[in-house]
Amino acid sequence: MNILNVMLQATGGGTSTGNTNYGWIMMIAIFAIFYFFMIRPQQKKQKELQKAREAMKVGDKVVSSGGIYGKIKEVNDTDFVVEIADNVKVKIDKASVFAAPNAPN
Repeated sequence: MNILNVMLQATGGGTSTGNTNYGWIMMIAIFAIFYFFMIRPQQKKQKELQKAREAMKVGDKVVSSGGIYGKIKEVNDTDFVVEIADNVKVKIDKASVFAAPNAPN
């Protein structure tokens, strides 16, 4: 069953004008709740994460989404070159790198 059918059944089938208007008000209220409690905070978190990635510079300690710790050696448009051991460098996409202020040396 789709959400419209569920909402109309909950309001009495939508047979009268008052019930139909109440159904629309309920659907708008549910959308607003989803937006303010789920969608908006996630978008805000993504923007903050993007700003943090753009602010990363050479020498910063990072961790990849796979759990590899390292230090940034080179910053490119879409990726970082990260040194994970002495003279061992890997290229990692910016989308999979997070700041690691308390990373092991």
